[in-house]
This record gives sequence, C-alpha cells and structure tokens, in this order.
Amino acid sequence: MTGSVRLEPVDEQNLEPLLSVAVAEAEPADVMPPVEAPAGWSQARRDAFRDFHRASFGGLDGPTRTLMFAVVAGGEVVGMVRMARCDTPGVVETGMWLGRSARGQGLGAAALRELLNRAAAAGMRTVVAETTPDNAGAVSVLRKCGAKLRDEGGKLHAEMCLDSALPIR
Repeated sequence: MTGSVRLEPVDEQNLEPLLSVAVAEAEPADVMPPVEAPAGWSQARRDAFRDFHRASFGGLDGPTRTLMFAVVAGGEVVGMVRMARCDTPGVVETGMWLGRSARGQGLGAAALRELLNRAAAAGMRTVVAETTPDNAGAVSVLRKCGAKLRDEGGKLHAEMCLDSALPIR
C-alpha cells in the first residue's frame, strides 16, 4: 500500500471522513483557512471546515474555481489535495495535507503525481505551489514530483510544468 493512492472529488460522501482525519490527525491551521472560532476543533471550526469544502463542490468552473480531492489509501481517507485556477490561463495552484499517520509513506508524492495527471487532463500547463523552507515533507514531495523551487522572500515557490513527462519515482 505504501505510495498507492486514489483521489476522489470531495463531496458529501467523503466530507465527514475527511473532517474526522483532520480532527484526529491535524491542526486546524494546517487544513483550512483561519476562522473566528474558539481554539482547537470546536464545533464552529468543524462547521467552517465543512463550509470551506462545500464551497468548492462546483470544481474548477465553480465560484471558488477550486477542485478538492480526498486522498484515499488502503480504502481510508487520509488527507486532501486541491487545485485552484490561477488568473493566468492554464495554471492551477495546489496544496495538500495528510493526517500524521499517513505521512512518510510516499503517499504525498503519489497524491501529487495523480493531481498533476488530473491537471494535465483538464488542459492545464503548469501547477504551482507555495510552502516554507522548513516544511521538509512538502519540499520533499515537490522535489520528487519534479518541481522547480525558488526562494521568494522566505517562501518557497514551486512550479511543475505539465508539458514534460512526470517523474516516476
């Protein structure tokens, strides 16, 4: 199972399992935008998590211009990866999170590779991402997927061109 994933568009069927993984294995700030709510996984924050994901049910052509996928490994939801249209045609931005128990198994790179394939199939030419230099897991995943990285004022900007073959490793 190591490194083997399936991506499922986030919908009402997998939203609660995704929230369960987030609550059990991630911090709110790592999996959703900040909201005015009590600290931790309060009911208000759980509701905001649901609302945040439901807003993207329209996909790349919907109001948020974002398509979110549940990352499924071994038949279980273990995290989320998304792509969001940028203002530049043919470019989408990506972000991902995995529950703590799913990290370090090659699942992040497998999920990003699958997302890159989906982006190419949707007619995209480039996928970009941003992280911090100290996010070793994200940097490793981006490198494994052929990203060109550059430091931009303390942030790492990643760019993956879909016009060439994707790395297999």
